[in-house]
Amino acid sequence: MSEINILGDAYKKAKYKVPGHGPRNVQVLKDALMEINEETESEMYGKGKVIDDFQEKMAKYLGKEAAVFFPSGTMAQQIALRIWCDQKGINKVAYHPLSHLEIHEEDGLKKLHNIKTILLADKDRVIQLEDITGTEEDIACLLLELPQREIGGQLPEYKTLEDISAYCKEKGIKLHLDGARLFEILPYYQKSAAEVCALFDSVYVSFYKGIGGIAGAILAGNQVFTDESKIWKRRHGGDLISLYPYIISADYYFDQRIDKMHQYYEEAKEFARYFNQCHGVSTKPLVPVSNMFHVQFDAPKEDMETILASIYQETGIGLTSYVREVSNSASNYEVSIGDLYAQLPKEELQKVFTLLDEKMKT
Repeated sequence: MSEINILGDAYKKAKYKVPGHGPRNVQVLKDALMEINEETESEMYGKGKVIDDFQEKMAKYLGKEAAVFFPSGTMAQQIALRIWCDQKGINKVAYHPLSHLEIHEEDGLKKLHNIKTILLADKDRVIQLEDITGTEEDIACLLLELPQREIGGQLPEYKTLEDISAYCKEKGIKLHLDGARLFEILPYYQKSAAEVCALFDSVYVSFYKGIGGIAGAILAGNQVFTDESKIWKRRHGGDLISLYPYIISADYYFDQRIDKMHQYYEEAKEFARYFNQCHGVSTKPLVPVSNMFHVQFDAPKEDMETILASIYQETGIGLTSYVREVSNSASNYEVSIGDLYAQLPKEELQKVFTLLDEKMKT
């Protein structure tokens, strides 16, 4: 058996799991449907009470004039940037080098929409105002991802966001929020979603990450923008005959978990402290700014898989099912805290880190 299978198998057998809300299986939908009247009618091709009510609810929560439900964030964001490029007559946008659009979407923005991308900032830090003011390129839109997932979920200071927003308004640059994890950063900024979104012309949020729904996204902005996004949604094949399983689960888990974001944030900080007390282990950021962060090990991937598997077997607690190679002598993984963390027996959790510290010293 390979080392990666050893870790995955040990994780599956662990009595307790640390990350997330629990298994992503059919029960997720069944629980959501328990709250629904059997006579509730499905929406069809993006029209109907189920989708209208949820879109209105999200528009109000985000402080925007209107909102549109999409089956995926990939679709929603490419469409948002296309609309702003068409409106400005400029086929260039700017974002971070590790943006989801740049590294996970097979160049969809470029191939489908012929939009050119300007990469701002060094890949290991968030975008700052000087990165924008320093570019000589004319751009239609700037995309900011909050938090910046690929570098541990880092965030700029809120004053930086305000300054960037003001600069973009002054220069006529549209500002789009990749808010896949917007809900999770509100405790750190101590702002409402509407306050953060007021800095942006358009906003995307996800319902399967911190919220834990099946899939789906909201794209919000002014009425003209959202009306245009519906046309592009149809062009992209996003108007399935029915999206209600995604909408119902998104609505249900939003209500279940939106008020727990502060809890997840505090638990993430606690969890990070455990790691940072261990030899050869650190977190990025050192103090998390949301419910997610990266754990970095001063040991090769194969060694860490063996170490972690043995800890799971001894304690019954699984930290992660995978470890990624960073270099020949370093590895890491990503943490996202959800409902499961509160269920962990703290004495056993402390034992996990006592063992981790000991094994990292040998």
